[in-house]
Amino acid sequence: MYRITITELAAQMLRSIEATARSQIIAKIDQLKDEPKLLGKALVGPLKEFRSVRAAGQRYRIIYRIESEEIVVLVVAVGIRKSGDKKDIYELMKKFVRTGILKKDG
Repeated sequence: MYRITITELAAQMLRSIEATARSQIIAKIDQLKDEPKLLGKALVGPLKEFRSVRAAGQRYRIIYRIESEEIVVLVVAVGIRKSGDKKDIYELMKKFVRTGILKKDG
């Protein structure tokens, strides 16, 4: 079983989501304790160290990294997939990594 850790950035994102969707997202995050490699999919390109899983009616994405040596799932961001939109969770993650807001190694 993995221990779940949520970054401050992800916690802030979670707080901004309405209550019903937030509770569904938290339930999905809790599921990551058991099989985080089977539940989500590996991302590519600049986000290749991260994984993504759908939540709250497939609208939201939970972006996380598995830290196997510590048996930790680090949830780094939560947001909506909006392809082509600058607020798309994957575009935000690329920006966070590129600008150093979120370092690839934690």
